[in-house]
Amino acid sequence: MKLYTAPYAPNPRRVTMFLAEKAITEIELVQLDLPAGEHRTAEYRKISPLAQTPALVLDDGRALTESRAICTYLEALYPEPNLMGTDAYERAFIEMWDRRMELMFSMPLMLWVRNGSPILAAVERNQSAEVASVNQAQAMRMATWLNRELEHRPYIAGERFTIADITAVCGMDFAKMMKWRPGDDLPHLARWRARVADRPAGKVAA
Repeated sequence: MKLYTAPYAPNPRRVTMFLAEKAITEIELVQLDLPAGEHRTAEYRKISPLAQTPALVLDDGRALTESRAICTYLEALYPEPNLMGTDAYERAFIEMWDRRMELMFSMPLMLWVRNGSPILAAVERNQSAEVASVNQAQAMRMATWLNRELEHRPYIAGERFTIADITAVCGMDFAKMMKWRPGDDLPHLARWRARVADRPAGKVAA
């Protein structure tokens, strides 16, 4: 199998962190240069029609895009260590938290960066300062709420590390481009981020 990924991009990193946590090493990684437009070539669009990364190409030539879908496929192939739940309730509970982290935390962080970072102006052709501001405010509200949640448990979805932690980290680390980190005002969120850094997934460069 081949995984088409890209440096610094949070959605591809979501999958490479997933691979690292499961110690999956047999998948070939193909790096695409997003600023150079390698994801927009006709050849790559045959794999990912929307020109998105990541994309996983199976041995038989079939392809999967969308990071969550790729992780779901890999969880089925490599069930241990489990990152998505072991029974019906736990699977739903982890997915609930993963969706919260994706839609309410990581997505606003990403939209803030994509619309507010001068570094990304070449890639994001329609940046909007208003969109950046609205999403920054939403992300900070969620960070405050999440800090309270993490006061009483070690990980996003409970006592063990799951895909929800990966999703949250990818959004948070992308916001380094806006020089944001959880500080003294968010001690539980900062402590959680330090805990994740010690795991295999946490060693994957942002």
